Amino acid sequence: MPFREINSKMVEASVAPGQRMFSQRGAMLAYTGDVTFTPNTAGGQGGVMAMLGRRVAGEAAPLMTVEGSGRVLFGHGGHHVQVIRLSGETLYVEADRLLAFDGTLEQGTMFMGSQGGVMGMVRGQVTGQGLFTTTLKGHGAVAVMAHGGVIELPIAPGRPVHVDPQAYVAHHGDVRNKLSTALGWRDMVGRGSGEAFQLELSGSGAVYVQASEEKL
Repeated sequence: MPFREINSKMVEASVAPGQRMFSQRGAMLAYTGDVTFTPNTAGGQGGVMAMLGRRVAGEAAPLMTVEGSGRVLFGHGGHHVQVIRLSGETLYVEADRLLAFDGTLEQGTMFMGSQGGVMGMVRGQVTGQGLFTTTLKGHGAVAVMAHGGVIELPIAPGRPVHVDPQAYVAHHGDVRNKLSTALGWRDMVGRGSGEAFQLELSGSGAVYVQASEEKL
């Protein structure tokens, strides 16, 4: 179910019988054909645990299941929309940045502390980002939202990328994340990003970074 980028803030998706996709509530701008939108309280393909992860991360609204036959325009809040196409790999993305994605993708939830240890937990507490990150795995497309545009930065062995945690949108590949700080603990009080915290991503893959630190 491919996405067609209409402009930087809007994408169009084709919906076919026997297929389905998921979208954030309120993301539908317009549609043609016989298309239905149903609240998905089961949390997509990830079931209860995926739903729990989004609840803890602060996503109050359920996803919408989109089915039928037609074309749908998606966008939300005037945010920049970036389409990411997966070919079997896993995409890690903040739950509140998801606009819409193929129903063929397997959905799950990863606790950021599982990779970042204690610092991964600090990331959630101090920077305002969620402790849980949604995972989408398989072959399909994902439309994510960001502020001010998105750039894809490659991550190569021996060449890690350091990102402001609040500028982080998503990443994929064989990548490990670790939160580090350039300041002492006393200096960090009242500082949530920028020079205080850096999210280090190492391994092989890519990370998507937005042009603004503003949280959705």
